[in-house]
Amino acid sequence: MVAAPMFLVSGPDLVIAASRSGILGAFPTTNCRTTADLDGWMGQISDAVGAEGRWAVNLITHRTNNRLADDLALVAEYQPPVVITALGSPRPVMETVKGYGGIVIADVIDLALARKAVAAGVDGLACVSTGAGGHTGHLSPFSFVSSVRRFFDGLVVVGGGIADGYALAGAVAAGADLAYVGTRFLATRESLAVPSYKQMVVDLGIDDIQVSAAVTGTPASWLAPSLHAAGYSDGDTAPPRNYDASDDPAKRWKDIWAAGQGLDSIDAVCSVDEVVDQMQMQYLSAIERLQRSTPTAAAAVR
Repeated sequence: MVAAPMFLVSGPDLVIAASRSGILGAFPTTNCRTTADLDGWMGQISDAVGAEGRWAVNLITHRTNNRLADDLALVAEYQPPVVITALGSPRPVMETVKGYGGIVIADVIDLALARKAVAAGVDGLACVSTGAGGHTGHLSPFSFVSSVRRFFDGLVVVGGGIADGYALAGAVAAGADLAYVGTRFLATRESLAVPSYKQMVVDLGIDDIQVSAAVTGTPASWLAPSLHAAGYSDGDTAPPRNYDASDDPAKRWKDIWAAGQGLDSIDAVCSVDEVVDQMQMQYLSAIERLQRSTPTAAAAVR
């Protein structure tokens, strides 16, 4: 399981807690206003989890991100075990990350991007599917993983509405190695989300999600009340895409809150460790259910 990198939500406390709970914690470098801030975050995480710690950084590799070179220099210095690229080709990070023995995973939302990432030499693909929070995909996670497995035998991560251990078991059964879990970690004590954001995640459900490209220029899943409170409507025109980390995008949508379709699995704000424990129990329960049902299901088919 990966505690997925979430804009304005994932920070050092969440990443460290995730690593200590036995999963992979990740954060977007854009959560840091400056490279000096990023230097501090990466140093804090590296010191806390140690050489064997599980953590990842998420880098926007789109051509509009003018801070990429500076952020990549810090990646070379702190050597996170995993680097996740998004919204652009993974090629700009390959030499640096592979040079110190790191793993490169590319966020992809369709098969064309997946094939390009494989051609660039990535170790893994994060198949962002329908139901994901923030920048989302449009493909079914099951169909997406099945199609990717036809041409890629590397690491496959799938994300999109996975917020309990039952969905996690389904993702693994479908062919994924790992699952992106974002929204479920949003309402944790370690996340950077403001209290009202966390409470909205607890209070709302799947029907309160709205997909819109009006905020960033790319389709994203938002909590509808926060989107409407900021003055956006269903018919708003998408702006030009701009992923420049030095442009302080937080100012543009700090009060517009993203979330995925796993909302109904969340009924309280708790710790990262409690979330992991609960999902582990659900995962094992799902496996037991499959084992019990297999003979009966096979007999019914015959």
